[in-house]
Amino acid sequence: MLTIAHIEKALALTDFDSASAQLGMSPAGRASMTPKLNKPPRQSAVLVLIYPDTDQKLQVILTKRTEQLRGHSGQISFPGGRRDEGDKSYEETALREACEEVGVCNRSRIRILGQLAQLWIPPSNFEVMPIVATMDNIPQLVPSPAEVAQILFLPLDNLLKDDIKKTTPMTFRGTVFDVPYYDVQGHIVWGATAAMLSELEHRLRTTLTI
Repeated sequence: MLTIAHIEKALALTDFDSASAQLGMSPAGRASMTPKLNKPPRQSAVLVLIYPDTDQKLQVILTKRTEQLRGHSGQISFPGGRRDEGDKSYEETALREACEEVGVCNRSRIRILGQLAQLWIPPSNFEVMPIVATMDNIPQLVPSPAEVAQILFLPLDNLLKDDIKKTTPMTFRGTVFDVPYYDVQGHIVWGATAAMLSELEHRLRTTLTI
């Protein structure tokens, strides 16, 4: 069973190829895309919040975005959003957004473990910094009705099970692609969120073989 010590060790790996790990669950053609020099990406952060359930098995919180949101509506993501001018760090952005979206507002109970590699999202031109954190107990969640349609829970051990990784056809600009995704409670977790989970998965796999 995975523990917080495994997470800390995984995040502390040196010479880890984060880009290759992310591409393992990214849509075809992702590797060739780069930000436009004349349009710098906007900065954002998400909170990868990990906590033990009643059986001490680690869980990760994901949210299904409401359909009325302008960007990535209806998709599965980590709590997070755009970095405000007043945010002193990516950690502050991630914690503020988690408070607004899922009601996790007691920062004294949250311990930052580290971060995954920053990831650029082509459709929205955002650079996202995934902040990994933990809590000792099950959080009291209060989803924002304007932003969160549903809260999902991914057992961290499931990341190491190949049967949750699948593909589905999606159409982009008239072309059909087979897109990889994680099956979480019957929901399709793809795109940037899947890429971040893929990096975490491969960091954990590497840690468990050391």
